[in-house]
Amino acid sequence: MNQKELKQLLETYKAGEISEDDVLLKLKEAPYEDLGFAKLDRHRALRQGQAEVIYGAGKTGEQIRLLAERAWQDRQKTILVTRMNQEKKDLIAASNPPYEIHYNELAEAAVFGEIPEPDGLGKIVVATGGTSDQKAAEEAVLTCEAFGNETVRLYDVGVAGLHRLLSNLDILMSANAVIALAGMEGALASVIGGLVDCPVIAVPTSVGYGASFHGLSALLSMLNSCASGVSVVNIDNGFGAAYQASMINHPKYLGGNQ
Repeated sequence: MNQKELKQLLETYKAGEISEDDVLLKLKEAPYEDLGFAKLDRHRALRQGQAEVIYGAGKTGEQIRLLAERAWQDRQKTILVTRMNQEKKDLIAASNPPYEIHYNELAEAAVFGEIPEPDGLGKIVVATGGTSDQKAAEEAVLTCEAFGNETVRLYDVGVAGLHRLLSNLDILMSANAVIALAGMEGALASVIGGLVDCPVIAVPTSVGYGASFHGLSALLSMLNSCASGVSVVNIDNGFGAAYQASMINHPKYLGGNQ
């Protein structure tokens, strides 16, 4: 149950359409459900504005299916699953679930159910230094879309060919938030941070040769950015960057009014 649904429940009670016992029963069906292998947080949307996201790594396809089934039964219309490979997705699809599966093969992530219409204040731009950063970038894109954001891809605009970035300034400057993903030395976030008037969320990726240390070099470079307004998430964490960008694009979450 999210905040909007809770308000509707209280309005229904106020109108005399349901009893006090019915309201109490709805509220008692929370805050979590113990499934044995996991405890499904049923009040996450009420507390934070977004329902719990299923992290697929380390879970079997059947465990993901069970979690999604319970979330769907709780009337969660959009269920985001990250780090889920094709094999697990195929297992769930073969079970004939009641929801549609929108699977992004490159991101190894999926939305079960509806991808909502954008309702944020503006656009989120997802920019990458190169095409090799697309895995984390697509995870960010799918997460942004699942959370109701208009999302624009701006790929392969790294500093090795700065003209590619500068020719897209209109896209960057019209954004409400920018997610900048880069490996190697991770310079893209600093350059974008010096050009735009909105928050920039930097995602170091594990792309690069030996001395990049699987993204550590980009992480340290981004943390030492001299551009103002740049924040940094963990290596390859497209999901975390998108979650933060969505909060920026939906300030009602910060105020608790959904």
